[in-house]
Amino acid sequence: MISIFDISLQLNGFPIKKAKAELDGIVNFSEDDYLVFLQNKKEEIVTFHIQNNTFYQELTGNKKIEKWEDLPILNKQNLQKPLEERLSNGYSKKNIYLNKTSGSSGTPFVFAKDKYSHALTWASNIMRFGWFGIDFNNSYQARFYGIPMDFIGYQKERFKDFLSRRFRFPVFNLSDEVLEKFLYKFKTKKFDYINGYTSSIVLFAKYLENKNIILKEICPTLKGCFVTSEMLFESDKKLLEKQFDLPVINEYGASELDLIAFENPQGEWQVNAETLFVEILDENNNAVPNGTEGKIVITSLFNKANPFIRYEIGDIGILDEKSTPQKPILKKLIGRTNDVAILPSGKKSPGLTFYYVTKSIIEDDGNVKEFIIKQTKLDTFEIEYVSEKELDTNQIKKIEQAITLYLEPNLNFGFTRKDVLERTNRGKLKQFKSLL
Repeated sequence: MISIFDISLQLNGFPIKKAKAELDGIVNFSEDDYLVFLQNKKEEIVTFHIQNNTFYQELTGNKKIEKWEDLPILNKQNLQKPLEERLSNGYSKKNIYLNKTSGSSGTPFVFAKDKYSHALTWASNIMRFGWFGIDFNNSYQARFYGIPMDFIGYQKERFKDFLSRRFRFPVFNLSDEVLEKFLYKFKTKKFDYINGYTSSIVLFAKYLENKNIILKEICPTLKGCFVTSEMLFESDKKLLEKQFDLPVINEYGASELDLIAFENPQGEWQVNAETLFVEILDENNNAVPNGTEGKIVITSLFNKANPFIRYEIGDIGILDEKSTPQKPILKKLIGRTNDVAILPSGKKSPGLTFYYVTKSIIEDDGNVKEFIIKQTKLDTFEIEYVSEKELDTNQIKKIEQAITLYLEPNLNFGFTRKDVLERTNRGKLKQFKSLL
């Protein structure tokens, strides 16, 4: 079989062969060699940007950098300036990989990677999917993603899909009629794996549950389902495993960086320690012990075009106690730092708390397909939901009781039934939104 995927990367100037060889070397380091590699890479990337990047020079100022902890924390606001002002010497739009973040954190920006660092991103993807018998050159992907709606953008994406052996299921409209067409494709095409946004894949699984269909039985070539970009709840994972009869693999990544963590065949969320250095820090930017939650701060060890050094991604997480520098394990991803509800009592609660509370009650009978929660005032929340029939007073009362129990009493809730929920322009569903 011809390696069309690898060849298309090479032709676009991404040296995939060299990247695969380097990645292979990193993965096979002994523990001691790995520590030396990490130390060298951290020093190398910082030195490079201090010498070649005016944006990073300004950020570090004239202060003496004696140790890693002296380096500033970079955030998304810092990066919201024209790309030309952030590129390193020797890089221009001609010799970089250029893209923009989805803005699911509310702060989109354009970023660049040098071509070798982007090739390493692909090498890392290829390796991790390979753990589950997926080969990008040969395996056929069912892709649940958004797609640009303008003509040129649309055609370009479809062509990329063709080169990458993907068939795309656009996620902007997930009505039963559309899901029925999706199902037909699974009956007629030999897909090897599913990849895409968690919320839309979960909706498809609910549709199959209603129809009493197991996906693997109608598409026996399937080997796995890889979900990304949105939280995967335990109950949803069980539903996917049941309706698809496939291993469900959870990935966590950021377009500006790389795959950050990827569930390995042992079921651990293994952090990418080959191309990234991941820290968990407290409010004062001090490292917290493993097992403690904190903000996730990431350094891209290879990207010379654009500095991502101690970059605060906007998520909160916990590293497992059994993590080692060479094999860090993400114990839990708690969600976005900006998705926090402030309550009248002054209590702060992650938006996901509401989601868990309402989810457990709403899901009993499978009537409600999806919902989002918006905080409109300190004590007022709007729940928008898509369902076959309206929530009854009994269900609403149960939700209000649970919220009083988990959060605090005297909060006001409005419930609005909708035909569809608004998604981001990429097709992601933002589960909780504070309008305060």
